[in-house]
Formats: sequence, structure tokens, C-alpha cells
Amino acid sequence: MLPPSDPNAPQPEPAGPSTRTAVLEREETIPEVQEPGDHERFSHYVRKEKILESALSGEPVTALCGKVWIPGRDPKKFPVCPTCKEIYEGLRAPQDGGDE
Repeated sequence: MLPPSDPNAPQPEPAGPSTRTAVLEREETIPEVQEPGDHERFSHYVRKEKILESALSGEPVTALCGKVWIPGRDPKKFPVCPTCKEIYEGLRAPQDGGDE
């Protein structure tokens, strides 16, 4: 009986013309509206006018910390996002694209 061959061992080239195929791997990044679970852990600060626009249009909002999501939960049930709080208190610059 022959010993099992190593699948990683170089294989002999077949006689005659051959075709080889190479695979190019790349990661496709798909922008997510939210990071999974993050909006459920914290209440984020959002500019008042953006909350009203979101309520009317259903469009996502961007928090001061840069998180993007569609609001739908009671923010009083969650702790305040530490990054949003620092921005609100003037310790950091907003990352929501708005004016200070």
C-alpha cells in the first residue's frame, strides 16, 4: 500500500500545454450605517435639527463622536457615549461634520 501523499507537496507538471489560474484576493469594504451593537450600548449626542430631520425622513444621523445610525430607542435607558460627552463639554472637536 502506498503512503498518503502530502497535499502541500509540489505536484509533477503534466506533459503538454496546461492552463493555470491565479486567484487575486481582496477585501471588499461595504460601508455600514452602524457598528453592530454599539448604538445599543450608549446614548449618543446628535444635533437637535438632525434628530428632527431623521424622524421625518428616516435617514440616519451622525453623532458628535462620528457614529452613524437610525435612532429608534429611548436614549434614557443607556449610558452616555464617553466620546460624545467629551465633545459636548468642549474637550474634543465634533466628528459629525457640523459646525461647532
